[in-house]
Amino acid sequence: MALILGIESSCDETAAAVIDSDGASLATRVVAQIIASQDEAHRPYGGVVPEIAARAHVEVLSPLIGRVLAQAGLRLDQMDAIAATAGPGLIGGVMVGLVTGKALAMAAGKPLIGVNHLEGHALSPRLADPTLDYPYLLLLVSGGHCQILEVRGVGQYRRLATTIDDALGEAFDKTAKILGLGYPGGPAVERLAREGDAKAVPLPRPLLGSAEPHFSFAGLKSAVMRAKLAGVHRDADIAAAFQQAAIDCVIDRLRGAIVRTSGMTALVVAGGVAANQALRGALETSANEAGLRLVAPPLMLCTDNAAMIGWAGAERLALGLIDPLDMAARPRWPLDAAAEAVRGAGVKG
Repeated sequence: MALILGIESSCDETAAAVIDSDGASLATRVVAQIIASQDEAHRPYGGVVPEIAARAHVEVLSPLIGRVLAQAGLRLDQMDAIAATAGPGLIGGVMVGLVTGKALAMAAGKPLIGVNHLEGHALSPRLADPTLDYPYLLLLVSGGHCQILEVRGVGQYRRLATTIDDALGEAFDKTAKILGLGYPGGPAVERLAREGDAKAVPLPRPLLGSAEPHFSFAGLKSAVMRAKLAGVHRDADIAAAFQQAAIDCVIDRLRGAIVRTSGMTALVVAGGVAANQALRGALETSANEAGLRLVAPPLMLCTDNAAMIGWAGAERLALGLIDPLDMAARPRWPLDAAAEAVRGAGVKG
């Protein structure tokens, strides 16, 4: 049995978890987890303020780790390793979590595992579904990232597509801001979309049917702004039309990626936007059409959390992949370092 303390602080959630890698199910693998949200602190600004986020991590993280260990009924010296997010993310927050992980690893004489936050998302479906084998096709969709990857093993990723401008979650958040729905925006847009008619507002589907493998959502976001300023559409209809247009773009890009791959065991979705039920329904249909099963982690593993960081740490520890205590925090850290450079804002992925 390997017990891993996971620490996550890459954006606006401070989280700690204890993972038992030998657990037979999600309930037994996640021994304990606590997530402290910063939504209230950032809501007045309509988005995450990096300095506020970093200060909140400093204030919350140490006592939160103590609480999660107490919840698990375990001591720090019983952990087999300390896994902490080392990037990518808001550098202030990443440094808070990584430095804390280093201090705990040094104090307890335990290995340190610096986890790529994106790898945490990429491997989280295996935490929830022990039957999921490599290789699988992954749609990674969150507030900062929108990618399609082949996941062939721990540390073995081939990027097939990324965004050339906005990430999908970012487009949801900006649409929410345009419609005055507050923060966080993704869930608010999804709720309002249920009341609207997706066909009532004509919105573009950027790159639909194009040979271009990558995503683009900036034009769609601008079209939402024009629809709102026109003053002739209901907000619910705009939200529904935006959500459907975004999903249509994702499915179109994904179908192209499926054609370019072979031997995949499943279609997997991960990241914060993976919580969107309309998207999950469309992905289920696409997976069935391709003869693949869809694996979507439970909602607790979609948004940023420490369980996925602990699990990625467990998978890396099993392969002997540990890190030195002087490893650096990284604001950018692509899963596929060999992938072609992408124009526009896509370089951040």
